[in-house]
Amino acid sequence: MTADELLRVTMPGKRVELVRGVLQVREPPGYRHNRVMSELARVLGNYALHHGLGRVLAGDTGFRIGTDPDTVRGPDVAFVPRDREPEPSLRGFPAMAPDLVVEVVSHHDHPGEVLAKVGDWLTGGARLVWVIDPERRLARVYRADGSEAMVAADGTLEGEDVLPGFSCPLASIL
Repeated sequence: MTADELLRVTMPGKRVELVRGVLQVREPPGYRHNRVMSELARVLGNYALHHGLGRVLAGDTGFRIGTDPDTVRGPDVAFVPRDREPEPSLRGFPAMAPDLVVEVVSHHDHPGEVLAKVGDWLTGGARLVWVIDPERRLARVYRADGSEAMVAADGTLEGEDVLPGFSCPLASIL
């Protein structure tokens, strides 16, 4: 399957991604997942807007991060800096990775699948990936340079050089 064909797929109540040409279908996440995702999108979005940094998107906006075969992933939350924003009229999937990608772990996610997503995002050009695990009350931070860190519930998510000056206590979104 291609990214263009994915645009025509309709599966009400399901979440779909395209991974190296293969359609991946998942169940929708539960309430806790969406609450964490929405709260973080709100906090990030307010910060980005206030500082004129770019756009925060939430809810599985598709990004084409690989071709031949196509890979289209949809992060739970994404930040795209102002100077990299796609044209507002774009109907398909932008051929790019956001600078910041946030994946919120759901009850049905498998660790290997989550790590595969992180790898796809970083290979596709993301500079910073946060994986937030509400069940374990922690986040893992992955960077384009290959370094990673863990943030406990009493720690703080930092925007680093992607969102300079941004910080958010992890407990406040859990």
